[in-house]
Amino acid sequence: MQVKIKHAKLGQVIDLLFNLSLKGKQSRHRTKFIQKLSERYKEVEEQRIELAKEFAKKDENDEPLKTKDGKGYEIEDQEAFQKEIKELFEEELVIDGGDNQGMLQTVKKVLDECDVAFSGVQATAYDYICDQLEEGVKHD
Repeated sequence: MQVKIKHAKLGQVIDLLFNLSLKGKQSRHRTKFIQKLSERYKEVEEQRIELAKEFAKKDENDEPLKTKDGKGYEIEDQEAFQKEIKELFEEELVIDGGDNQGMLQTVKKVLDECDVAFSGVQATAYDYICDQLEEGVKHD
């Protein structure tokens, strides 16, 4: 089993799984899965910030300029920056079976048997992660 999750979907999937009420093995495997997703999510966020710095206008010391609110950077070439961000978000985290086989199967079972009514972003995230887990089973 191999599961691929696009970087753009990591946060939504983490949020969805985090809020499920589980016990025992299901909870442990869900937590392990979330940890793997969270590690990559953190890396992607760091890469996004580095891209923002790279594409930002620079001051006289060649340091990236922050926006007035201080929360972001003044991007010089918005089109090129957005292209790079899109590429970053289209990349995937790949979780191979092996040691993760049991965890992936447990998470799939939890989602298959889940009786929570999702709506909005959570419904989209639920559909996406179920599709990815189904796809992973097909490639066993």
